[in-house]
Amino acid sequence: MSILVNKGTRVMVQGLGTEGQNQIVRSLAYETTVVAGVHPSFRGGDKFRGFPVFDTVSEAVRRRKPNCSIIFVPAPGAADAILENIDAEIPLIICITEGVPVHDMVAVRSALGQSKSRLIGPNCPGVITPAAKTRVGIMPPAVFKSGRVGVVSRSGTLVYEAVDQLTRAGLGQSTCVGVGGDPVIGTSQVEVLEMFNNDRGTDAVVLIGEIGGTAEQASAAYIKRHMKKPVVAFVAGASAPPGRRMGHAGAIIEGASGTAAAKIKALSDAGAVISRSPARIGATMLRTMREKKLVPNQHHLARDA
Repeated sequence: MSILVNKGTRVMVQGLGTEGQNQIVRSLAYETTVVAGVHPSFRGGDKFRGFPVFDTVSEAVRRRKPNCSIIFVPAPGAADAILENIDAEIPLIICITEGVPVHDMVAVRSALGQSKSRLIGPNCPGVITPAAKTRVGIMPPAVFKSGRVGVVSRSGTLVYEAVDQLTRAGLGQSTCVGVGGDPVIGTSQVEVLEMFNNDRGTDAVVLIGEIGGTAEQASAAYIKRHMKKPVVAFVAGASAPPGRRMGHAGAIIEGASGTAAAKIKALSDAGAVISRSPARIGATMLRTMREKKLVPNQHHLARDA
C-alpha cells in the first residue's frame, strides 16, 4: 500500500525546460509511467523520450488520460499552470516551482476548494513510492527503499537525509511526501498524516518540520487526537534568529508560535518522539519501532549510521 502515487499513476509533465527534461529522464529511468508532456516550444504531437508533447493540458488529458501532473513551469506562470490542471480535473498536481507569488497561490487555494484536484507544493521535492517505482518530483531515487515508514516534510533536503538514514537502518519507506516550504501550499502536513494513518502499508511516520507558521502545532493536535501510529519528529531551525527568512519563504519566525522550541514542545506533548538532531532521525525511528514491536529487536543500524 502507499499514498498519493502508485503503479497506476500516469504522469503528465508540464514545462519541459532543462530542469523538467533532466528530472523526467530520471523518473523514466526509475520506471515511472510518463504518458504526456505540455510545452509551448514543442509542436503538437512531437515526442520526448517516447511520450508525446502537446500545446495544452486539455489536449494532453483528452489524448493520453494522465491522472497526475508535475509542474516545472517558471514562477510567473506556475499558478496559471496549476489552474489549467484544476480546470482539466487532474486528481493530483505536484508543483516543484519555487518563488510562486503568494498572491497567485491565494487564488489557487480558492480554486482548489471547489475542485476535484489535490495540489502538493509548490516549492516542494514531490512524492515517491519506492515499492511502485513511481517518482513524481526531484527526489534522488538511489537512497530510497521499499518498506513501511512514511515520511512527510516541509524540507526537501532533509527528506533525503532522513531517508538515507532509514534505508541504512533497514527501514524502507512506504511513500515520502514533500509538502513544500512556502507560506501558502496545497496540502498540509496534517492531511498527509491522515493519509498515512489510514494506509495499511505504513507502520510509522517521520515528520520533518521547520520554523515559521503553525503547521507543526496543527500536526501535533492531529497526532494527539487521532494518530494510531508512532511519529518521530524533527524540527529544523532551532538556532534561527527571529524575523529572518531561513531558506524557505515560509521559514521565518513571527511570534513565539513560529519558533522551533514551541513546535518541539507541541509535538512532544502530543506524543511524538522527538529527534533532537537531524543525524539521529533514523536511529530514533529504529528505537521507536523496536519499542512498539514493529521490527525485531535484532534489527540494527548499519555500522556507519
